[in-house]
Amino acid sequence: MNIHDPKVKSDSQATSSVSRPSREEAEEAVRTLLRWAGDDPAREGLLDTPARVVRGYEEWFRGYDEDPEAMLQRTFEEVAGYDEMVVLRDIRYESFCEHHMAPIIGKAHVGYIPTDRVVGISKLARVVDAYSKRLQVQEKLNAQIANTLQTVLKPQGVAVVLEGEHHCMSTRGVHKPGVSMVTSTMLGVFREDRETRREFMGHIGNPVNRL
Repeated sequence: MNIHDPKVKSDSQATSSVSRPSREEAEEAVRTLLRWAGDDPAREGLLDTPARVVRGYEEWFRGYDEDPEAMLQRTFEEVAGYDEMVVLRDIRYESFCEHHMAPIIGKAHVGYIPTDRVVGISKLARVVDAYSKRLQVQEKLNAQIANTLQTVLKPQGVAVVLEGEHHCMSTRGVHKPGVSMVTSTMLGVFREDRETRREFMGHIGNPVNRL
């Protein structure tokens, strides 16, 4: 699938056409799940749980209401001709697996080589957050971050590596805690030039043979 194809809807576009339930309906859905789990949502300890869960969802999934491309619109051209690699590593992210709605906790490493402009480093972290605060699979999250940076900044290349522990694997199913999944997206010179890719991997502190 080409996510740059205008016929392909983004997550936010796809969900905008679906009417959201009211807060009251969302809270009642939580009560239903509590009853299904075998507990009584009317007992004291659970009385406020539906409201707390809905507030949590507003924070965990706020990415559906955020525009990552808009976050990158303000750039800086006064960089004295700087055209070397810019790397932001160890960006903690928190997401949720779209298959089990279980947490994905990990680190993102983002790099790009500018052409004639750079973006504030906090914006790189904000783009990671905007996409991670949606129901996700790690491979898709990786590609979304990289493709957005490449599309908006038009740099010589973009590199994104994600490491994530998937709780759908560590707390259920095969029960294998401490296992990290590693994915990468390399665009432009990072894909074409082995030495550029090797330099990026050196910056983020991972073995060069990981890719």
